[in-house]
Amino acid sequence: MAASRRRAIRHPYPRIARVNALLQEVLADEVERLADADERLRLLTVTAVVCEADLRHALVYLASLPEGAAEALEEHRRALQSKIGAQVRMKRTPALSFSADPAIAAGERIEEALRRARPVRQDDGGE
Repeated sequence: MAASRRRAIRHPYPRIARVNALLQEVLADEVERLADADERLRLLTVTAVVCEADLRHALVYLASLPEGAAEALEEHRRALQSKIGAQVRMKRTPALSFSADPAIAAGERIEEALRRARPVRQDDGGE
């Protein structure tokens, strides 16, 4: 009875979501450390990591990805993967790829549309 009961209990946080959160934390720390030595990596924010279910590939989303930062990340990709391998116990270490977060760009477009739609108030300087 106890075994069937354990199987019936669902974990509220799926395995791949836990892996994504852990990879995001490790990568954010390591990118911050690398930024001390490589100026091109300054002001980068890891917004999300999406790892495939088989753990072979992971897509790392960043708030912005200037061209210089993209080159620096590609240069440091193997080092970042080895840091993941050293810090996280996983069946395999995923190959990393980097991309600008499309949610950030979509949010900026919405904010711009809202700014344009809002009527502009002009102060008459009286009160």
